Amino acid sequence: MSGRTTLTRRVAFAAAHRYRRPGWDDATNAATFGLCARPNYHGHSYVCDVSVSGAVRCETGMLLDLGLLDMVLLQEVRERFDHRNINLDVPEFNEANGLVPTGEELARFIAERVQARMPAGVRVTCVRVAEDATLSATYEPS
Repeated sequence: MSGRTTLTRRVAFAAAHRYRRPGWDDATNAATFGLCARPNYHGHSYVCDVSVSGAVRCETGMLLDLGLLDMVLLQEVRERFDHRNINLDVPEFNEANGLVPTGEELARFIAERVQARMPAGVRVTCVRVAEDATLSATYEPS
């Protein structure tokens, strides 16, 4: 029997950020990003769900070694973002590199980082990043 199985692991982290485009003046940033552009940053207790898909290996009955997935999520998500100021502590999101740390960009970024560490035949199919119980962003690589 063939098919595709999806495995989802949840990881949480707390981080601060603000939305700001460095090439824009303060008024344009405020008009575009509202309260999220304030200079003092603000924080969230994020919840991130990462789903990977592929065929179940006959010899183990698993899609992949869960220890590997946990290690990758620890390194690529928790250690990178937990108790950090995303704008200042995560190089890809600093003003020189230009990524605005929105939920949408975080989900895409995490998907790319995790995919680069997955074994052959395992594909990241969905990353969901929730800032709180009322707002989340989902990225599904094509």
